[in-house]
Amino acid sequence: MAKLLPSKTKYRKVHKGRIRGNAKGCDTLAFGEFGIQSLERGKMTASQLEAARVAINRHLKRKGKMWLRVFPHKPVTKKPAETRQGKGKGSVEYWCAVVKPGTVLFEVGGTSQTLAREAMRLADGKLPFRCRFLSREELEQY
Repeated sequence: MAKLLPSKTKYRKVHKGRIRGNAKGCDTLAFGEFGIQSLERGKMTASQLEAARVAINRHLKRKGKMWLRVFPHKPVTKKPAETRQGKGKGSVEYWCAVVKPGTVLFEVGGTSQTLAREAMRLADGKLPFRCRFLSREELEQY
């Protein structure tokens, strides 16, 4: 399993930050006919992202194409267990993607709606927040 992480970063460690507001970009379908959109905010680790990606690809069985719309750019640090306070910030434990409400996480094209809906349902079970299914036809009606 290839772990998702940036090949090169300007800084090794970053501030924790806050996740406020709704998604500014990446909030509509851009590539496929169907997608999955987050309804809550949170951090999605690289392993959660990979698990959801594998769940979608296994269900599609090489029918259609899948696009990943988020990437884990943010390093999260952690100090070892039973360590005294002080002595600086801990080492990077994992990488995560910051997800705001309205962000499209995955897109699928070239498949039927029933197949895409089931694949997205399986992926939703792997994610740490609630999501909803999007289809291009339903978005064009409004």
